[in-house]
Amino acid sequence: MKELVLLGASGSIGTQTVDIVLQHPDLFHVRALSVGHNIKELRKILACLDTELICVQEEKDAHLLQKEYPQRRFVYGDTGLLTLAGLKDYDVLVNALVGFAGFAPTMKAIETGHEIALANKETLVVGGELITDAVKKYGVKLVPIDSEHSAIYQCLQGNRRSDVKRLWITCSGGAFRTLTREQMKDVTVDDALSHPNWHMGPKITVDCANLMNKGFEVMEAHYLFGMDYDDIRVVMHPQSVVHSMVEYVDHSFIAQLGAPDMRLPIQYALTGPERYYYKEENPMDLWQGMDLHFEAPDTEKYPLLALAYETGRKGGILPAVMNGANEEANLAFRQKKIPFLKIEEIVMGAVRACVWQPVNTEADLIRGDRFGRDYAQRMIKETLN
Repeated sequence: MKELVLLGASGSIGTQTVDIVLQHPDLFHVRALSVGHNIKELRKILACLDTELICVQEEKDAHLLQKEYPQRRFVYGDTGLLTLAGLKDYDVLVNALVGFAGFAPTMKAIETGHEIALANKETLVVGGELITDAVKKYGVKLVPIDSEHSAIYQCLQGNRRSDVKRLWITCSGGAFRTLTREQMKDVTVDDALSHPNWHMGPKITVDCANLMNKGFEVMEAHYLFGMDYDDIRVVMHPQSVVHSMVEYVDHSFIAQLGAPDMRLPIQYALTGPERYYYKEENPMDLWQGMDLHFEAPDTEKYPLLALAYETGRKGGILPAVMNGANEEANLAFRQKKIPFLKIEEIVMGAVRACVWQPVNTEADLIRGDRFGRDYAQRMIKETLN
């Protein structure tokens, strides 16, 4: 049985991880978990799991819950997350946090010798250089949960990395894949949150609508698989059936197909290369027939995808700047403070305004993150005024 620490248990990936645990009680046990402010969802989770240590965001919530569940232990805040990540008696950290907040717990878990199942893309987008160095130094395993990277991870099994020519990351196009730039000027928050294929959290769903998320995934793939940016391509695939592909030097493609259900990559991250049954309500059925369509992405319509390639190649603190600005702009859009296309204007402006600096420590990442957030907040304020 694997002992898990689950960060972000109340989010989309977190709740589906709980579902996997409940389907396989003989394989997994959740030693500790965290949620943010969703105490209602936490109570549902605690009714199903005998987790001993829980982290919440607010101190007041921790004190109230401690009285409600005296047999369990509650901690809170960023310090609490590090407490969970630094525990000795567990096997895998499942990081399903959203945003740069996921970096420090990932690093803590690596430094204490734990395997990482990573759904928090910002960990690698912002701090990929530091994380990959730490993984090598401490000899731990980092396995992706994202469906695209899980697909690549599966397609690489049993093959030599030296035989890989190119990685192909598929992209549904998000909520606005059929709209023009002109039509995107007036889209609403509800429009952006209406992803045609996947059910995800609000932040990542908005990132999918302008392909910022796909740019992040390119940067993740660079660090996860050690591939040059020139050898990582994005291909539009509206059906979301092919989750990604690996092209080999003989020009053969190996692809991973499946229903758009995140429980599959979550489970594979925890059990791979072994496979176990899981209950899929709507498994893919080839007898029903399907169309598979592929085309190149339009970087004029989606400039943030091009920006991610550019920023990834330059490296240093620029990825942290880009991510920090995007987190602020994405939130402001969801709060109806700025229009949709203002997100990309803010993110691009932040990266252009920043002077490149190298990354040697986490403090360098924090400085870049702060620059991006401060820039975004100024632009948001100007828009409101």
